[in-house]
Amino acid sequence: MNNPDMQETAKDEEFVPEPGEFWTLKLYVAGQSPRSLAAFANLKKICSEHLPGQYSIEVVDLLEHPQLAAGDQIIAIPTLIRNLPTPIRKIIGDLSNTDRVLVGLDLRKKIT
Repeated sequence: MNNPDMQETAKDEEFVPEPGEFWTLKLYVAGQSPRSLAAFANLKKICSEHLPGQYSIEVVDLLEHPQLAAGDQIIAIPTLIRNLPTPIRKIIGDLSNTDRVLVGLDLRKKIT
C-alpha cells in the first residue's frame, strides 16, 4: 500500500564550509570558447553563493600552456580541479548543472 503520508522525501543536505576553511580551485579551459566562458561564469556564481570569500580560482588556458595538462592528468576541457580542501576532486564539463557541481565539490551530499 502506497500511503502519501508515510512517504519520506529525500532532500539534499547542504554543507557549509568551516569558518577560515579556504578552497583552492583550478579551472582548465581552451581559450575563450563558449564552453570555457560558460564554465568560468558558472564556477564564479557557484563559489560566490556557496563559498563567499573562501575560495581562489586559478584559470589555466591550455591553448597558451598545453604542457600543464599533464600535471593534473587533464583529458577533457573544461575541467575543474579542487586541490583544497583535500581530497582532490575533478569535475569535467561547463559546470552548468549546479547540483552535480555541488556534489562533486562535496558541498552537497547526494542522497539516494
